[in-house]
Amino acid sequence: MCLKSGSGGQPAVPARPSAGTALLRSTGRREIALRPKKTILCVDNNEQVLSVRTFLLETRGYRVIPAASSSHALEIVEQSTPGSLDLLLCDLLMPQMDGNELVRRAKHLQPGLPAMIVSNTVTAFDRACAADAFLPKGACSPAEMIERIRVLVARKRGPRKVYPAPQAMLATA
Repeated sequence: MCLKSGSGGQPAVPARPSAGTALLRSTGRREIALRPKKTILCVDNNEQVLSVRTFLLETRGYRVIPAASSSHALEIVEQSTPGSLDLLLCDLLMPQMDGNELVRRAKHLQPGLPAMIVSNTVTAFDRACAADAFLPKGACSPAEMIERIRVLVARKRGPRKVYPAPQAMLATA
């Protein structure tokens, strides 16, 4: 497995494989193909909320890149290759640049990047018009948030392939 060297004494981080490659894990008897983890850029100026959301997503199998400010998140989007980020998840109300403006700028840099805005206020739906999804924090459970994220990430990947039914099955039905 390819490793990116850490900077500033940070441990090396496994490099993310390209979309066409699969990871192989040896179980002794055979190798199992694993899908690469989906990467979510999670942005919130409240460090406690960011930590909890990061933990929630990582325990569900996502790779999370936390950012404590909108400007830091934009730097990450600028430096990442198109397609390497699977979702931008951000708070609506943040200092310097709100979540809506962050989503607009991120989509300008990477038009195919899905985005979801989370907000404490239910009435802020009209202010979150740049995102693909809006989720009021108090009006949904963590399970609902995970499900919405799963749907957005799957939508980025594209629809599942539909295989036509065999003619023999259609004749007997």
